[in-house]
Amino acid sequence: MIRNLVHLIAVFGLRTSDFALRTFLLFLPLGLFAQLDPDAAFINENYTKREVLIPMRDGVRLFTAIYTPKDRSQKYPMLLRRTPYSCGPYGAGAYPGSFQNMNLAQSGYIFVFQDVRGRYMSGGQFVDVRPFNPNKKTPQDVDEASDTYDTVEWLLRYAENNNGRVGVLGISYPGFYATMSAIAGHPAIKAVSPQAPVTDWFIGDDFHHNGAFMVMDAFSFYSGFGKKRPELTTKGQPGFNDWKTSDNYQFFLNAGALSNYGKRYGMDSIPFWNDLMAHPNNDAFWQARNPRPHLKNIKPAVMTVGGLFDAEDCWGAWNVYKAIEKQNPRSHPNHVVMGPWVHGGWARGTGEKLGNVKFGSQTSEYYQRSVEYRFFEHYLKDRGEHGLPDALVFETGSNRWTSHDQWPPADVAFKPFYLLPGGNLGNEKASTAVGKAGQAFDEYVSDPSKPVPYTEDVHLRRTREYMTDDQRFASRRPDVLVYQTEVLTDSLRLAGPITADLWVSTTGTDADFVVKLIDVFPDTLKGEENGIPMGGYQMLVRGEIMRGRYRNSFENPEAFTPGAVARVQFELPDVAHLFKPGHRLMIQIQSSWFPIADRNPQQFVDIYKCADEDFIKASHRVWHTAEHPSRVVLPVVK
Repeated sequence: MIRNLVHLIAVFGLRTSDFALRTFLLFLPLGLFAQLDPDAAFINENYTKREVLIPMRDGVRLFTAIYTPKDRSQKYPMLLRRTPYSCGPYGAGAYPGSFQNMNLAQSGYIFVFQDVRGRYMSGGQFVDVRPFNPNKKTPQDVDEASDTYDTVEWLLRYAENNNGRVGVLGISYPGFYATMSAIAGHPAIKAVSPQAPVTDWFIGDDFHHNGAFMVMDAFSFYSGFGKKRPELTTKGQPGFNDWKTSDNYQFFLNAGALSNYGKRYGMDSIPFWNDLMAHPNNDAFWQARNPRPHLKNIKPAVMTVGGLFDAEDCWGAWNVYKAIEKQNPRSHPNHVVMGPWVHGGWARGTGEKLGNVKFGSQTSEYYQRSVEYRFFEHYLKDRGEHGLPDALVFETGSNRWTSHDQWPPADVAFKPFYLLPGGNLGNEKASTAVGKAGQAFDEYVSDPSKPVPYTEDVHLRRTREYMTDDQRFASRRPDVLVYQTEVLTDSLRLAGPITADLWVSTTGTDADFVVKLIDVFPDTLKGEENGIPMGGYQMLVRGEIMRGRYRNSFENPEAFTPGAVARVQFELPDVAHLFKPGHRLMIQIQSSWFPIADRNPQQFVDIYKCADEDFIKASHRVWHTAEHPSRVVLPVVK
């Protein structure tokens, strides 16, 4: 019957908006829909759903959906995901289309999904990245770790047929809640997997990178997510949609200074947007929301997962792993898995390519089947060895998985690549004396009215593909500096973090600096991807922005002295990439990356309160002399 219906839809071009079709679909048995999707069919046939309200220690009750295998011949471990994005579909007869990793579903687990406090159908007040409270004294002292503890305690008593073991996982914001479960201290939590975890919203994740405000994502996200919830609800609230253009570059340019967003776009009604505007520096507000100092005495096994090309939370994945590694015994099971993925790409799609760059295999399927499945099977069911090294990292360029006993690998040497006159890049710093005309520095004018775009495409929503996009459009701009090596005769393998170490001066009193690491393909390379010639392709491997006022302290910003040379040093998230013989390594430097990052007015003013007229042109110099040797330090595998 369903097969015939699908055929009719295809033949006659019917749309689900057609009244007759909608009426017909309305009266179809729910089970028939599952036949359209084998995953949905499996869940419907093999799991029983139960919805409950779980009481927390302060009396607040959290809405929770529990899916239990119908086969009662054995007991099952529980997999918990806590989310601010809805644990729907709601209703005893409503089942999801997938459990994310169907290998786990077919093996048999009790799947538990929970709305965190203050979201959707859960009681209480929602707090963004609620700070961890290590000194709880009364039942009213709650945080996400205590809510996890109380949830697990209830589940052990009342979730039928459980084996007493719990795993916790989540992607992005739910990844933050997974991190908090690692410090919850409940002995039944045996395995935790923070995936693309929100970790530090000022230094490297989502809404700030090194103090620079990531305006496009923050505005798009909080215009809906940040709205107050007047009552319990099963529905989310819509975000801003009155764009009046299909060009995000033009929209955000027209929007002007951040101070315009409040009344012009209604963002002054969004509580957390107001928090963003009120806390321009890395003060106590942001520091309290960083869980890394609390990742000590971890008991469950941890597998942190992330994407090398995750535009939102690449930083968080690397640094949750590193914080646990640093603050716990070396023998504690702590793993990091990084693949060639966008945000959450390991849980959807094949992971075979991103934009114009191919990776040679179905990396997402491999992860779900051979990594995540084996991790939870080992720790929650005692089935087999998980086989995980300390770090399992996909190396782009060579397109292969690499295994390491530590990260960065022990055989990495951090080598400087100096910016040199004439756009050259090499391992020996310049010997030029300061002041010699035309050789001491490279100079460009940064104009906030014409910022450097983050991609050459015209589109409305921020793309995921920009993380590997061709950078030829940028290298042709006069406000982008370009340095590159000679054609490589040997392979150059990188594995670890990158340090940008620049000596700069400016005619203004503030400036941003964007540093991009690029793999330049040979001009002779044949073929196209998506209509783009791959000969000479400039693949973005890693890019990062630094707000110059924070060069010495993220807590206490400092103005530049016009004309004075200053050092700007910052870290770019880790990479794992092979530059092949015949390729070149390129570094690009610019002072805007628009509109993913807001524009710097290039004056030392409060960027969140300044006006349109505060944005000025400024000339920036990047120095490359013996006294001021600008460079990038790369993690070269020996």
